[in-house]
This record gives sequence, C-alpha cells and structure tokens, in this order.
Amino acid sequence: MHVSHLTLHDFRSYPVAEVPLEPGVTAFVGRNGQGKTNLVEAVDYLSRLSSHRVASDAPLVRAGAERAVVRAAVVRDGRTAVLEVEINPGKSNRAKVNRSPLPRARELIGLVRTVVFAPDDLTLVKGDPSDRRRFLDDLLVLRAPRLAGVRSDYDRILRQRNSLLKTVGTARRGSSSAEGALATLSVWDSHLARTGGELLAERLRLVEALRPHVATAYAAVARGAGRDAADVEYRPSLELPERAWELDALELGDRLLVEVEARRRDELDRGVSLVGPHRDDLLLTLGPGEDASVEDSPPRLPVKGYASHGESWSFALALRLASYDLLRSEGDDPILVLDDVFAELDAERRDQLAGLVAGAEQVLVTAAVPEDLPEALAGARFVVAGGEVTRDG
Repeated sequence: MHVSHLTLHDFRSYPVAEVPLEPGVTAFVGRNGQGKTNLVEAVDYLSRLSSHRVASDAPLVRAGAERAVVRAAVVRDGRTAVLEVEINPGKSNRAKVNRSPLPRARELIGLVRTVVFAPDDLTLVKGDPSDRRRFLDDLLVLRAPRLAGVRSDYDRILRQRNSLLKTVGTARRGSSSAEGALATLSVWDSHLARTGGELLAERLRLVEALRPHVATAYAAVARGAGRDAADVEYRPSLELPERAWELDALELGDRLLVEVEARRRDELDRGVSLVGPHRDDLLLTLGPGEDASVEDSPPRLPVKGYASHGESWSFALALRLASYDLLRSEGDDPILVLDDVFAELDAERRDQLAGLVAGAEQVLVTAAVPEDLPEALAGARFVVAGGEVTRDG
C-alpha cells in the first residue's frame, strides 16, 4: 500500500498543494515552520481522521477558510482508489471514495493505514495514562475500523454518566429528583458496562498480540538489550484473572457492572466514573529478560521513573515499530511516517531505526536539514520553503 498523489485545499498552511509520491522513501526537507510536517500530517489524517499533533480539527483548516480538503490516490495490489475527506470544524466531516460519498466519514478509517513516529512519542513512556490509552485505541481502530464506533459510543456514554453522577451528587438525598436520577444512572451503568466490556476485551487481546513485537523491536533499537528485556502489560481499573484476554466482551461487561455498583458511593461523592477502560493504563517494563544468565538478576522495573532518557526513547521507538510489525503481519504494509524524529535521536539510534524501516513499501520522512537523514533512507526528496513543495533533483 502506498500513496501516489496527495492533494490539499486549505489544509494548515496550504491554500493548494499537489504532491506526487512513489513507493520507497520520500523526504520533505525544510526549516521549521515551512509546512513539511503538514504534508505527512494530512496523510495520517486520512488514516485515522485525527491528527497526531492536535486534539481538534479546527487548527487543520487554513486561517480564513471554512473547510479543508485532503485527497489522496492510494495504490493497493495494483489498484488505485481516491480517498477524500472534507474537514468541517464544528460540523460533521464528509468523506468520499472514488468521488462517491460515504454515509459516515469514519467509514474512511483504515482504508489507508499509517504508523507515525514523532518527537512527542516520548510521552508514550513518560506521559499520562491517557497517552498510552490513545496509543492502544488508535492501533485498535487501524486493525478493526468498526471499533471507531465503539470508541465513540463509549466516550459519549461516559460523558452522559459523569453528568448524571454530578446531578445526583448535588441533589438533596431522598428527593424525587435524586431518586429519578439514580434510576436513570442504573441504565447508563449498563450501557457503560456493555460498551466498556467490548473495548476492554479488544484492548486486552491487542496487548497480548503486541507483546512479542515490542520485545523484538526493543532488542533491535536498544544497545545490548536481550530479546525479552522489554514487556508491556495491560493494567485495568478492576481486578481480572490471569489470561484475561481470553474472556469475552460479555463476561468483562458483567465484571465491570459489578465493580461499578461496588464503587457507587465513591463515584457519587466525586462526581466521576471511577471504573472502566478510561481509567486503565499500559504498564511498560524493562528487565534482564530470558537472555540474562545471572540467577539473582534484578526484577523488572517500570520504564516511567526508572529508565534513562536513551532507554525511554528506545522503548517509545519499540512501541511504534511493534505497531508497524503487528499491522504488517495482519495485512498490507502500513505507510511509515517519520516526522522530524531523527533530530531527537543520537547517531546510533538514527542508523538503527533507519535500517529497520528502510524496507517498508512507503516511508515519508521530514527533516529540518539534509544532514538529519540517515544514508539508509536515501530516496526521493522535496524541498519545502515559502509554502512551496519542490522536487529536489
């Protein structure tokens, strides 16, 4: 899978941009603020209908414009499809495939798949649990696009339930309004458990599938690491048995509902939902692994708070590489986007990462200066300056 042509209208800094692309490596080189990241962001947006840089769509539309359009010709198995999304901040986005409108824009998700490496990836290791949850959910949706609807439904249910919790918490106990809100809350408890059970089941299975890829990727990018030094473990907000990934969504939903009811008093006091996938985390650990021969080797430790800066970067890269390897094992090669990431890495990690991704069907790279590009990623090059994208050579 690769993008053969990218068209932008009023996206970020570009009134209009037409960029021909090809398989292999393509680099966009330009000083900061010239718009090189905007180009790869547009490709990634087509994949997930969200940006790896901002939380809302409004910044994606050029100042003074009402909407933005991203269009790409995507080649898969020798056949070309034209994917298009019209971004309308504050309104519903619209999407087309081969000029035919889709009923819902989110049906575009997954038709082109991307894995993005970016400077902010360090937050996967050092940031809040919400960063790691988003990492998991974005990968879930790329594997199974229907889960975009489950994710959206869960967020909607959570907002409604939190609003009810606050209403009940502030109402006079025993009043008719409090009793009515409590009855309504029970209905939303069931919705939360049902949808949360499905999301939890998918996350648990994803983490189990991802674990071997993380271990392999970390060994490839970290100096002297054993093949089992890195590990990931899902940490839910309720107690689950071992091998919880074997439980189905219905059983997990039942367990969620029991825990929700047990925490009812705490939730009413605090006015927030304390149980569910929105409270979970992904635990990242490092240890000697099975390669270690010392009997009394040190225990596994969480990366956050214990790992060095270099180890943290290696783990962040391993998570992205593992995502790529997992998606690749299940279907087409995703498009790899390396967004200004080499400026953050030392020379050895640059070369290691470049060597690992150079064989991908399509790699899109941004860099401030040509010197940031490893030799292994030689290929087509564009210069981005003054709002113009020009082929170099």
